[in-house]
Amino acid sequence: MTAKVLLQLDCDHQPSTFDAIVAVDAGAETLLRHGGVTPDNVVPLVHGAMFTRGGADLSSTAIFVGGSDVAAAEAVFERVQRTFFGPVRVSLLLDPAGANSTASAAVVAAGRHLALGDPRASCRALVLGGSGPVGQRVARLLAGRGATVTVASRTLSRAEEACRRIATAVPTGRLEPVEGVATGTAGTALAAALAAADLIVACGAAGATLLDAPARSLARRARVLIDLNAVPPAGIEGVAATDKARAWDDAVVYGALGVGGTKMKIHRAAVRRLFQSNDACLDAEDLLAIGESLETA
Repeated sequence: MTAKVLLQLDCDHQPSTFDAIVAVDAGAETLLRHGGVTPDNVVPLVHGAMFTRGGADLSSTAIFVGGSDVAAAEAVFERVQRTFFGPVRVSLLLDPAGANSTASAAVVAAGRHLALGDPRASCRALVLGGSGPVGQRVARLLAGRGATVTVASRTLSRAEEACRRIATAVPTGRLEPVEGVATGTAGTALAAALAAADLIVACGAAGATLLDAPARSLARRARVLIDLNAVPPAGIEGVAATDKARAWDDAVVYGALGVGGTKMKIHRAAVRRLFQSNDACLDAEDLLAIGESLETA
């Protein structure tokens, strides 16, 4: 039987041990790890995956693109896709720094309590740290599910640029940029976004508080709050990393570890999906679909 071989193409100098261990746990039998991968040097690696096997055996080879620099990984992902031709290809997964699987897990968690995708629900979401790699993906996935998404960043220009990028992927998305961090006395636009939000997701850098207690008091309509920061202090003051659907006033809250179990299930399931065919190409939307299917399984 043909061995399942996964090429781990990492943009960092040292490939991620986390991604390697998850791949092995998900069933990859041989792991070929390459660091320092760029669009300029990736083509020979892809050719090695494409041309050593043929026919049905191609489904036993797959590629995972990762790394801490999400933009760099996206560029490699795009170059890999352009290298394939016709049926000569292998399955491909993009999850740099866990951005896609983490964002998918957050949206799955929100969907347990909110009618995402139901146009009658008119869900409004506020994504704090929305111009960062995870924040942009959370906003993109929520926009794709029909929510009206306010993207908050420390500067309005970054929020606007994030909205433009997301709109390219989701042309029908309803996106609103806003400036500021929800600490102390929030600015007028951000205060209005807090007051209107059914869902708040904090996606800031590790150890940065994006929503403190005074600003939290403005979010009287919010039904779900999700903090994806696992490093103290919390991204949302009062949310613990281990919180999982904990009741808090009229809302439920999740911490980073509270969505982490779902993130790991999505990550492992995505790796397994790679070996079911030779033409899977898994990005954020595909990982969200996997996560939602796991919820109903």
